[in-house]
Amino acid sequence: MQGLDEDVRATALLDAQDKAAELFVQVERRGLVRPGVRETVLSGQIRDLAADLFDVTRYWHKRIVRSGPNTLHPYRENPPDRVIGEDDIVFLDFGPIFSQWEADFGRTFVLGDDPAKHRLNAALKPIFAEAKQFFVAHPDITGEALFAHVCQLTRDAGWEYGGPHAGHLVGEFPHEKIAGDKIHSYIAPGNDVIMRRLDPTGRRCHWILEIHLVDRARDFGGFHEELLTLG
Repeated sequence: MQGLDEDVRATALLDAQDKAAELFVQVERRGLVRPGVRETVLSGQIRDLAADLFDVTRYWHKRIVRSGPNTLHPYRENPPDRVIGEDDIVFLDFGPIFSQWEADFGRTFVLGDDPAKHRLNAALKPIFAEAKQFFVAHPDITGEALFAHVCQLTRDAGWEYGGPHAGHLVGEFPHEKIAGDKIHSYIAPGNDVIMRRLDPTGRRCHWILEIHLVDRARDFGGFHEELLTLG
């Protein structure tokens, strides 16, 4: 029964991510990320689209739309609302709940032709892929070791890492109520626990990997986020 339960959980988490990915595809196709709209307005439009497409009514974390210098800020900060500009970079970080299953999905959009913004955006997926390969190759890796590797990959690519962690546990809503030391729920310094483990209820831990690159000299950043342990 444990194996069947884990198969069901994995399928549900991947399905939730597929729906989140399709939501972002529709956001792009409909041209919702555009100059002249406030971040809060765009967030509301994406919320309404998710409700129309997938009957999503709940999110397990705050909906994030950040543009320009706001893209430098990590998740826990709350920069002032901003109007998206003509030559901006924008990232979206949404955590919709599909049934009781959490998705956590982040993508970056570049408006205009600024080559530095396009270079940063182009670096996000390769760094994510390299970090995932490192995770796969090291079965006993800890959260702090993977964070250190993400930071090294970031430096090697010529950028700075923008946040205090590089991901977290994900699962049935609400995942943040998982028992145990909070730092052990994050890919972060201080998490010396092996990531491939069972939670206190005996279920396999699944992880989200986040890549947040910033260029402080040019005042912008970018973000990429999806499942690490599945897909």
